[in-house]
Amino acid sequence: MLRSSPLRRFLPALVILAAGTVQGHADAIDCQRIEFEGDRYSVCQVDASQQEIRLFLNDDRKDRPFGSFDNVAEQLHAEGKVLRFGMNAGMYHQDRSPVGLYVENGKQIAPLITRDGPGNFGLLPNGVFCIRETRADVIETLRFQREAPECRFATQSGPMLVIDSELHPRFLPKSDSRYIRNGVGTDKDGRNIWFAISEAPVTFHAFGRLFRDVLRLPQALYFDGNISKLFAPGLGRHDGGLPMGPIVGVVGDGS
Repeated sequence: MLRSSPLRRFLPALVILAAGTVQGHADAIDCQRIEFEGDRYSVCQVDASQQEIRLFLNDDRKDRPFGSFDNVAEQLHAEGKVLRFGMNAGMYHQDRSPVGLYVENGKQIAPLITRDGPGNFGLLPNGVFCIRETRADVIETLRFQREAPECRFATQSGPMLVIDSELHPRFLPKSDSRYIRNGVGTDKDGRNIWFAISEAPVTFHAFGRLFRDVLRLPQALYFDGNISKLFAPGLGRHDGGLPMGPIVGVVGDGS
């Protein structure tokens, strides 16, 4: 029998297929497999005030990008830590360097990009996932530029999926562009962070409505499509395959 889920209060038509948790230092990482309007997703909720969230790009010991959850877990093991959750966290170039802003441990590795351009990243408005000590926020890029928040970690990606509780204006309900997609959304307090990945190809419109209408989040950001990957032990999920660029992870004590 599945335990009670916070998702049940959001939408009566939602079907919860499976649930699992991974214990962190205070609260659990709550992961669920759900079905919404015929499409299946894996979603994981993280409490940013209780969990340590980091971004990972390059393994300096080996002079190369991490590329995989296993490589991140190996470094964390050397620190006496464990990887409790992971997901690819933004688009990257052929050498796996990030497209757009990337900040790690307060150091800017790549600059903010504000112009439009080709591909999903350039489909404005895009945004930044900004991680601070006890909160994390998805922030639209031009607002991020104006407010200049200090982020311990940050990754820019695009397009935005939800902006101030509205879908991205370019999303079409009857689009024929379908990919496996993943992204992140945040609530107004920056405490509840939801990561989601589709189990099969979906449109931007459907994926955006998952964050807006099911998770009820005012801001959400697209990470990537087709190469989307998830590490969620609570769901028995540990994706491999092609190497990744930026990776977001929840880090716990090794004990």
